[in-house]
Amino acid sequence: QVQVVESGGGLVQTGGSLRLSCAVAGGTFRSFTVGWFRQAPGKEREFVAAIRSSRHTYYGDSVKGRFTISRDNAKYTVSLEMNSLRPEDTAVYYCAADTGIILSSIGNYRHYDYWGQGTQVTVSS
Repeated sequence: QVQVVESGGGLVQTGGSLRLSCAVAGGTFRSFTVGWFRQAPGKEREFVAAIRSSRHTYYGDSVKGRFTISRDNAKYTVSLEMNSLRPEDTAVYYCAADTGIILSSIGNYRHYDYWGQGTQVTVSS
């Protein structure tokens, strides 16, 4: 049984920073690809960032240069450092994990089996 738990959301002003954390329990953490997705009201779930077991990282176009994803295999956690936040970053942020995700599918939420409950990020203007 794999469990995924996010933490670190909150309210921040435009231009501010937040750090989200994702803890993954169960399974072999080192083998997981872990991704962050977000969903704003009335919108489709959007790819934010992902990190593979090799530590290679991938980012959605809207967050490149502002967000950084990293992993700590010793602590079974993945972090998402979010800087220069904008009101359009407001959403529920979800962490997802799975193994065997091919590169062409890394930004597709449908390919991840294990999900957290989500954490709200609100950026005020």
